[in-house]
Amino acid sequence: MKYRTLGDGLKVSAIGIGCMPMASKAGGRINYGHADDAESIATIHRAIDLGITFFDTAEVYGPLTNEELLGKAIRGKRDGLVIATKFGLMGPKGDFAVDSHPANIRRACEGSLKRLGIETIDLFYQHRVDPNVPIGEVIETLADLKREGKIRHIGLSEAGAGTIRAAAAVHPIAALQSEYSLWERDIETEILPVCRELGIGLVPYSPLGRGFLTGQISSRADLEEGDYRLNDPRYSEENFAANMKIVAVAKEIAAAHDASPAQVALAWLLAQGPDVVPIPGSKRRATMEDSVAAAALALTADDLARLEVVAPRGGTAGPRYGERAMAMTRI
Repeated sequence: MKYRTLGDGLKVSAIGIGCMPMASKAGGRINYGHADDAESIATIHRAIDLGITFFDTAEVYGPLTNEELLGKAIRGKRDGLVIATKFGLMGPKGDFAVDSHPANIRRACEGSLKRLGIETIDLFYQHRVDPNVPIGEVIETLADLKREGKIRHIGLSEAGAGTIRAAAAVHPIAALQSEYSLWERDIETEILPVCRELGIGLVPYSPLGRGFLTGQISSRADLEEGDYRLNDPRYSEENFAANMKIVAVAKEIAAAHDASPAQVALAWLLAQGPDVVPIPGSKRRATMEDSVAAAALALTADDLARLEVVAPRGGTAGPRYGERAMAMTRI
């Protein structure tokens, strides 16, 4: 496995694992199709065997159960791993709420430490910017937690350029987690340049377009009843066919490299710079192994040019989220 360095000297595997799909349960807050806990744990163990060091979760995934599962999986295997989790999308009563008040940050940190079964969180992200709490106050609270040995590095998620600058003026920021992929490139305009100016690494979530870019989904009928993506604007009947054009080119490039479309999509991200570390979500060993192999795939200049034509910035059909979720991003 190859390794990369994010901001603040944080070294991680070139590809991480997004654990959120492992929290998928019928009737739950997250549903990407049913996840089997035993297979999820086996997936984490296999990832560690393959040299993956970077694992991403959040208290809101489940809620709470995803951290518990990851904690169970890494028991006895903690050394050398970088465990990232997030706060700020749950209130003190366990309700879904944007809340980054200092007391709630501390509550979330203590809960995450307990559920993960670790003494220190390696990377602690603010999951969404809280417009009711100055970012300086948030970062000062996180800096205190770092001094207390409860976290090692500070991260932001879906923050806007101004917020990133204000946060970095208080304390070094190791990483920004934001959606970035062949079908979501808007951060290239302002946010990615700011991160690079400030030495902040980028951790793209949904690097496979919530599964769309894998080439495994040919129609909406391939999704299980209740799957969250049936409500995703880019998976809608009106946008699905247009977005499949990206997948068609990714499949052609994949065939030329004896690779998968998912590997092409991840290799494209890795080619965007050494400070980019995608975290594809997975709940099965087979899909995780496929994703991890992307670290060894080098796309040619012609490959990259073809992808630029079919997936230009702003060229994807439909918004990436519905109106409510979009209002919580890039503040």
